[in-house]
Amino acid sequence: MILKSLSLVNYKNFESKSLIFNDTINCLVGNNGVGKTNILDAIYHLSFGKSYFNPVASQNIKHDQEFFVVNGEYDKESKLEKIVVSLKRGQKKVIKRNGKSYTKFSDHIGFLPLVIISPADRDLITEGSDTRRKFIDSVISQSDKLYLDDLIKYNKILAQRNSLLKYFALNNTFNKDTLEVYNNQLTDYGTKVFNKRNAFLKTFIPIFKARYQAISNGNEIVNLVYKSDLFDTDLNTLLMQVINKDKAIQYTSVGIHKDDLIFNIDNHPIKKFGSQGQQKSFLIALKLAQFDFIKQQSGVNPILLLDDIFDKLDEQRVTQLIKLVDDENFGQLFISDTHAERTENAVKQVHQSYEIFKL
Repeated sequence: MILKSLSLVNYKNFESKSLIFNDTINCLVGNNGVGKTNILDAIYHLSFGKSYFNPVASQNIKHDQEFFVVNGEYDKESKLEKIVVSLKRGQKKVIKRNGKSYTKFSDHIGFLPLVIISPADRDLITEGSDTRRKFIDSVISQSDKLYLDDLIKYNKILAQRNSLLKYFALNNTFNKDTLEVYNNQLTDYGTKVFNKRNAFLKTFIPIFKARYQAISNGNEIVNLVYKSDLFDTDLNTLLMQVINKDKAIQYTSVGIHKDDLIFNIDNHPIKKFGSQGQQKSFLIALKLAQFDFIKQQSGVNPILLLDDIFDKLDEQRVTQLIKLVDDENFGQLFISDTHAERTENAVKQVHQSYEIFKL
């Protein structure tokens, strides 16, 4: 799968921009603030229907403009695919494939598999469990439509149950039968999601460990540990056990929305005990394992975006990373950097065609 061309209208800091890409390696170079990351984010937008860096959709419209349009043309399995994402202020976002709008955005997820490696990934280590759950969900959803549907339904029921708990508190009332209807639905969808997360990590963790060793050349033992309430008790029983607590806090305190993925190095949390270099290697291994898993499941090479990696990695590690993608197992690669010469020196060491875009 290859992104042949990209055009932007009023996206972030671009009034208008069009680019035709190399089938293999594309380097976006220029000073900070010229829009390198914005172009990568636009490519991400075409795959996921949203920004990687700014979840508030309207803030991706150029200042003082009323709309944005991101247009991409892909060669997928020898067929031209045209994807357009557009948004007008005050209206709903529209995603079109070959001129036809999607009814559900979730139907588009996984059609254009993509992996991004960015300095923002550090949030996976430093932020709360929600960030790591989103990572798991993003990887699985690109190759499993039913998983994404079950997750969306779970979150919808969860919101309704939380609203019901607030209603009980506000009106000083309680209806056990109504609550049990939500409990049963949460248990149904939550158990499916838990089982798929658990199965996914059994496959994913060995891939991740192999990638870490290849990147770090280190002797550390790294691991990912899946933490979930559902390992010990089924969700319906858990919901019954915490009902008094949930009534008091007006919120559902157990379930798969509390799951976490623990990052360990030598059996200790990498957040506290990992060096900067180890943390960087850990995150890159995580993302390359994501690439391997998605390719394994879909049979398609995901597009790989490397955002500002020289800023966070030394030149030797970057060269090593680019060499990892110097074979037929990888597809199209996009790199952003502030120094054209540094980037070109790195990509020259691999035996692939490339294009340098000076912004």
